[in-house]
Order: sequence, then C-alpha cells, then structure tokens
Amino acid sequence: MSEVDVLVVTSKVKKLIKEKGEMNTSAATVEVLSRAVEKLCLKGIESAKADGRKTVMDRDIIIDHI
Repeated sequence: MSEVDVLVVTSKVKKLIKEKGEMNTSAATVEVLSRAVEKLCLKGIESAKADGRKTVMDRDIIIDHI
C-alpha cells in the first residue's frame, strides 16, 4: 500500500477500536480510513462546485456505506 497523508487522528481511531471492540488497530486501517475521508472530501468539493458554492456543507458529504 502506498503512503498516504493521514487525515484521521490515529490515537482516536485506535482508542475507539480498543474500547468498543477490545481489538488492536493496524497501520493499514488508518491508511484506508484516510483514503475514505479524502474521497468523501473530494466528492463534497464536486457537489459544492456543482451548486455554485465555495463552501462544502454537510449535505455534500454522502456516506452510503453506514
């Protein structure tokens, strides 16, 4: 897996997984989450531009996996 900018707080992700699932977190998990956040942001940018806005709003971020 190629190196990506970390866009999530690694310690918070690890803490959540440890507290909710009593499990450890691999570095690859943080990379995958960062890629997902990046994709969501890019889609949000596209949506805001399509509406003629310069502000990405909550309605521009569509999460259909959850």
